[in-house]
Amino acid sequence: MLSPVRSGVMATEVLLLTANVGSIFEDPDHMLKIWIDEFLKLIRERRPEFVALHCQEVGGKNYETSMQHVDSFVRDVLASPEIDSQFDRAVILLDKDFNRAASFTALGNLYLISRRLQQADLWDWAAERYRPVEGHEVHTGDLAAISEADKDKFPQEYFPNCKWSRKGYLRTRWRIRGTEIDLVNIHLFHDACNMIAIETSPSPYSENRRRALQHTLDRFHADRHSNVPFFIFGDFNFRVNAHGVVKVIGGVIRLS
Repeated sequence: MLSPVRSGVMATEVLLLTANVGSIFEDPDHMLKIWIDEFLKLIRERRPEFVALHCQEVGGKNYETSMQHVDSFVRDVLASPEIDSQFDRAVILLDKDFNRAASFTALGNLYLISRRLQQADLWDWAAERYRPVEGHEVHTGDLAAISEADKDKFPQEYFPNCKWSRKGYLRTRWRIRGTEIDLVNIHLFHDACNMIAIETSPSPYSENRRRALQHTLDRFHADRHSNVPFFIFGDFNFRVNAHGVVKVIGGVIRLS
């Protein structure tokens, strides 16, 4: 999505992207390469001034073995001619420490700032002030010590019908040419069992997703920080009404 962020009479071309990258890291020689090529093609075509790429399942579904490819992925993107020639600043936040199960979300936020955009400052949640971005700022691991990242893994009680998994949000705050915005990467629950999902409408998994999203919004409004406009883009794991679909199909079959 390419959208202008306006400040006075000047607009900023902002590209907001989200991608569940769980599968591509398990095939780095083919799928990952194709994905990077398509991403760079989009950059060439759109020529944005600010890029926000929110990734879910960084390191793949089998992250114990595939997480090793994440660092090379970041290097390849930053070193590409499309990025190196146009973007002189970047902020990379990768929650990749899977040994910390209580906080691991596998979320990755990648922000690229064009040479054409001079006014782009990042919020420090601890110091409660904006600061300029300098060069390539790459942060990996648990991110707990990174004060520019507001990360939360959804509470375990939000997983009553399935295994506690890598679901949560990762928020940053920006001031772009004077306009303040929060950019939120979120990963909501999937349907762990289709048989359970079709029993009722809404399904228990839909309720889990609703609770997690409401939990996120409530935290934003209740914390000590000022409220600014925000964009939430990630993997919401929305599903069709499986119960309703089965009911309709069942009625058609009976009529036939």
